[in-house]
Amino acid sequence: QVQLVESGGGLVQAGESLRLSCAAEGSILSVDTINWYRQAPGKPRELVATITGGGSTSYADSVKGRFTISRDDAKKTAYLQMNLLKPEDTAVYYCSADRILFTDPAMGVRGAFDYWSEGTQVTVSS
Repeated sequence: QVQLVESGGGLVQAGESLRLSCAAEGSILSVDTINWYRQAPGKPRELVATITGGGSTSYADSVKGRFTISRDDAKKTAYLQMNLLKPEDTAVYYCSADRILFTDPAMGVRGAFDYWSEGTQVTVSS
């Protein structure tokens, strides 16, 4: 009924920029807090950035000043603007939402909790 569709990953050189997009698709009513995570090979998953429904943001120290999280509720899309990329930013990036409210054709309004995208690879070469 719903999915988080991610795009914008790729291969860039150090110092360059990428913008990741995460679009909620389906009969979406609302999306609450959105998170961007990343996981590098051999390392645990890391919370990169968070944006609440009211627009409050927070960032991991490792990306503060370089990354910006934003959302466009009309488009049901969140973004992660990544500037001044470093090789250590290389990881699979995931977006997640703590709650997505959607309309199920049979059940009416439903909630999907802790909902994740499939992830997209970001590779930064030195």
